[in-house]
Amino acid sequence: MSKLVGSTVLIKGAGEVASGVAHHLHRNHFRVCLTEVAQPLAVSRGVAFSEAVFDGSKTIEGVTAELTAKSIEAINQVWTRGNIPLVVDPTASIVGQLRPEVLIDAIMGKRNTGTRLGDAPLVIGLGTGFYAGRDVHAVVETSHSHSLGKVILEGEAEANTGMPIVIGGLAKERVVWAPEAGTFTSEMEIGGSVAAGQTVGWIDDRPLAAPLAGMLRGLIRSGVRVRRGEKLIEVDPVNDPAICLTIRDKMRVIAAGVLEAIEVVPGSRLHGEAAAC
Repeated sequence: MSKLVGSTVLIKGAGEVASGVAHHLHRNHFRVCLTEVAQPLAVSRGVAFSEAVFDGSKTIEGVTAELTAKSIEAINQVWTRGNIPLVVDPTASIVGQLRPEVLIDAIMGKRNTGTRLGDAPLVIGLGTGFYAGRDVHAVVETSHSHSLGKVILEGEAEANTGMPIVIGGLAKERVVWAPEAGTFTSEMEIGGSVAAGQTVGWIDDRPLAAPLAGMLRGLIRSGVRVRRGEKLIEVDPVNDPAICLTIRDKMRVIAAGVLEAIEVVPGSRLHGEAAAC
């Protein structure tokens, strides 16, 4: 077992990728804390701990995240219950109180929104927007390519293609993006069946139709404000609804890459501090 077990890990973001990483690190006995914005825009909500912002808690494959106050005392109480604390903290200001050994930027914003090399003894960025050796110690590749999960110690991840994963030979054809800014509403649920052309939701008063028949694999939460171009609806023409509630293989590979980075990144003060404990 790693001598780093028990270290505190702060993860910025609680969407699908961040949740897959949090789940894996929690199962490997790290003390994980998540931060989120007040109105997260996760589409794959069945496997996103960000749902706890709205519902108070979210369980994914036997691991529960709890919405809690932004204080060390409240966070410790959640850890005592064996769960993952999640705080609404858009700027991750809790880092000053929490003093994590590891900070992971999993916002997946395709740009660095403020993560710095000095934020923690070990800082990891997921996907594009980070330069390893300059603003983070390591970057973990998130592109769906042969390099998925690769730990990059100098340089950047592959450029984002904007292409959804291919299911049944279809990629962009399965997805609906917001044609304009507004409030998204829907009476549908993730895992439900839709017919091609069926109205799935609205941006204000503008109806949004399913691009093809299948299952709603992803659906942004009803009632949230969205920007133009935001991914709203994802239809899966092939799979069983159970897939909506299980962590995808892609997220497991990324999470394994994060664990590798925690174990092997050279020059991190974390390793020396952990060994001295």
